[in-house]
Amino acid sequence: MSDSDTGAAGRSQGEMAQLSAIRLSVNDQVRRLEVDPRTSLLDALREHLRLSGTKKGCDHGQCGACTVLINGRRVNSCLTLAVMHEDDEIVTIEGLGDPDGLHPMQRAFIESDGFQCGYCTPGQICSAVGMLAEAEAGWPSHATADVASPRIALTDEEIRERMSGNICRCAAYPNIVAAIRSIAEGGPG
Repeated sequence: MSDSDTGAAGRSQGEMAQLSAIRLSVNDQVRRLEVDPRTSLLDALREHLRLSGTKKGCDHGQCGACTVLINGRRVNSCLTLAVMHEDDEIVTIEGLGDPDGLHPMQRAFIESDGFQCGYCTPGQICSAVGMLAEAEAGWPSHATADVASPRIALTDEEIRERMSGNICRCAAYPNIVAAIRSIAEGGPG
């Protein structure tokens, strides 16, 4: 190892990132923690707050397993830093409902058998809740037939397009679409 290599290695081992003290509002609870400022929201939720419902899939924003709701909008938590969300309302799958009081979307996934292994299910459910809010607000998608219409028809094609950022490796897609459609049509609620 050359002197320049030794110096670089010594600096990287010796330098520690300063921890950032942050307050996160997660599932209607304010949580205080100290994290490396480079910590993703996903890692803060799973490793620091022990909320393991949000899953780490690809860690590159491609699978959607880590989807949470931030201020009502769906976000891939692996692609955002925890320190960026101090004044935000974060909702994970644990905050949507519990075994004694399931969220309607959780109930719809159960009734429609919208999961197999269950790994992607928390992200699918959070994404579906956010997606329905987007459609209700009139936000069109690539598949929206009439972007000028004040009411978006949530056809199977529209739902599939809006949920395309969430991968299910077990291929439970038809049942996932059925669960979402049941809620969109006023199903289990």
